[in-house]
Amino acid sequence: MSTAAPVKPQQGSVKPPMSSMSQGTDLMDFLRRHASQVLVLVSELVLIVVFSIASPYFFQLSNFSALLLDASVYVLLALGLTFVIATGGIDLTPGFGIAFTSVCLAVVMREAAKAGLGTPLVIFLGVLVGLLAGALLGTINGFLVAYLRMQPMIATLAMMLIAWGMALVLSGTSAIPLSGFPAFLTLGQGRTLGVTNAMFLVVAAALVAAYLLNRTLIGRYALAIGSNEEATRLSGVNVKRWKLYVYALGGTFTGLAGILMASRLASGKPDVGQSYEMYAIAAAVLGGASLMGGKASVFGSVVGAVVIATIRNGAVLMGIPDQWQKVLLGVVVLGAVYLDTRRTDK
Repeated sequence: MSTAAPVKPQQGSVKPPMSSMSQGTDLMDFLRRHASQVLVLVSELVLIVVFSIASPYFFQLSNFSALLLDASVYVLLALGLTFVIATGGIDLTPGFGIAFTSVCLAVVMREAAKAGLGTPLVIFLGVLVGLLAGALLGTINGFLVAYLRMQPMIATLAMMLIAWGMALVLSGTSAIPLSGFPAFLTLGQGRTLGVTNAMFLVVAAALVAAYLLNRTLIGRYALAIGSNEEATRLSGVNVKRWKLYVYALGGTFTGLAGILMASRLASGKPDVGQSYEMYAIAAAVLGGASLMGGKASVFGSVVGAVVIATIRNGAVLMGIPDQWQKVLLGVVVLGAVYLDTRRTDK
């Protein structure tokens, strides 16, 4: 009796669709990989709902515009700290680094105007000096940490005090007005198509930061150094040099924040930026950066900075006194550090 041969599947036959179980697994894997970013995004949505209920003024276009303008400086600082924290380091200079860079910018613009240079050139020189002042501050931090092997917290704490002192010295302890340069003020005060110009700057900076972190050597090596510095060194990477580059990049973002702040305030102020470094660190950690190094997210840092700004904005609208706002934000910083500890322990 003959036996029928087994039927072979035809070539090119249509494959069955992916099962819902497989799709669910992929979704869970995605949520697990990006748990910090999802959590901070959900937290922002919850804050919006809570403050909208608590204050009739919160959910208004004018208030959201002010909130985002306030968040812009935090975002720029958090972007720089994202790279530094990725290496397992820390930088406490961004707060008074804003004061230092804004004062340097204002001094150069004032003196250039006195010398009779044209307004476009005066603004160009001021912006350039602001960026270079921030980069210099970051480069010194990197040299102290990478080449002199100082503890990042101690080295950058000392540099924070130096930056503050130099801002006071250069300004003579008084704000340097920039109201005579309306073209420069449009960066922090003007609007385009109903959107504050600062948002265009922040979006561009975030895109550049994301590209640098995910597509270039400075991002790859920053994460590698934070994950395992010794293994990275043994693989042939000049760890000291790349640490220097990372801190210099962080300082450049501080310089950018100082430029924006000077434009917003129409002056170079030596006392601006106090505690901003803590807000920026909290923003980066809330967004998934690990204080132990090796993990960082530009998107998470941006949303984390918006969360910090939302808390400040909502607290003001609810009439919470400034001293209690500081307490509240201190709790947020502690919460961010606790979340990082939990992530590290897993």
